[in-house]
Amino acid sequence: MSTKHPNNVNPVQGRSTIRRARRIVIKIGSSSLTSSEGVRQEAIDSLTRTVADLRRQGSEVVLVSSGAIAAGLKPLGLERRPKDLATQQAAAAVGQGWLLAEYSESFWKHGLSVAQVLLTAEELMRRTQYNNAFRALNRLLDLGIVPIVNENDAVATQEIRFGDNDRLAALVANVIKADMLLLLSDVDALYDGPPSREGSRRIALVRGPQDLEGVTIGRAGPAGVGTGGMVTKVDAAEIATGSGIPTLLTSAPNAQLAIDGEDVGTWFAVSGRRKSARAAWLGLMAETRGRITIDDGAVAAVVDRGRSLLPAGMTGVSGRFESGDAVEIADSTGEVIARGLVNYSSTELPAMVGRSTAELRAELGPEYDRVVVHADDCVRLRRRTATRTRLNS
Repeated sequence: MSTKHPNNVNPVQGRSTIRRARRIVIKIGSSSLTSSEGVRQEAIDSLTRTVADLRRQGSEVVLVSSGAIAAGLKPLGLERRPKDLATQQAAAAVGQGWLLAEYSESFWKHGLSVAQVLLTAEELMRRTQYNNAFRALNRLLDLGIVPIVNENDAVATQEIRFGDNDRLAALVANVIKADMLLLLSDVDALYDGPPSREGSRRIALVRGPQDLEGVTIGRAGPAGVGTGGMVTKVDAAEIATGSGIPTLLTSAPNAQLAIDGEDVGTWFAVSGRRKSARAAWLGLMAETRGRITIDDGAVAAVVDRGRSLLPAGMTGVSGRFESGDAVEIADSTGEVIARGLVNYSSTELPAMVGRSTAELRAELGPEYDRVVVHADDCVRLRRRTATRTRLNS
């Protein structure tokens, strides 16, 4: 298979920065750690050697590890990952202990201690819990501990989930203000077609959505123990790079080569600026209560010029929310282009749609002489301009 270098850009651009990263989040998937027989000890040992090497060079590492459900299959006498939530939760409750025990023993050989951190999406959707997660992870790193993070599958509901640990890893990278995200998979890179197909080429560098136009991206593989596939990895990379965190995607056996700056995997270059904890929470994890649709003029003002949203720019309101809640802001096509903290309730806003602040002030009083969403309480989201083909197989 040949290598694709977009627009003749050096594919190793930026990779040397991995060794200089102060904080690194490493995510490894179930298929790289486990099999139908349970946890693969050699895979655990290989990963802990890589993490220990990073620690010796002065980097702090947070490990986001899948594998709890897969590790619980054999003890429960199951051959494949269960489809129903209750059995998934049971497998996770059994497997998480097995997985952590393997990590603890392997890291101990390198003189490192670990801590288990289980998170749910619901917890990070609230700003207080988001800040608590930052403080806890930050303190563990200060104490020289390797936090091992996983979604709390034993209690997470189907309706409120991260969806996959790739996305969780990107969010954790935002929480701890990481300098690098390393996604380890059972595939060595992102390809412009199915990796097994003759003629598929490795994409060495992704600078933005334009480099993925027309790229076929598949979902979970045939092993039956993972959940995300390449789709969630690309989505995680977009979350991280949009927040100023470069991302490298490669296979678990290539982890050490990646750390050494070798030309392996796919490098996702930074496409946005690093966000404050408040902006990261609002843009990525805040639980939105409703949606405000705005016209093209308001889109230009809010997104392009960073202005506050005024009532005159609104074309529609949906959902139930109170003043101070987080809401989505969408354009006329329905694409969500921003998130913000709204200054009015859902019962007040419909009567204000399309009206000027001067008109509202004269009719309803001076308390209506305020913006709908202030620029300081608004996070603009990147608009999806590229087209990707996604497979369901």
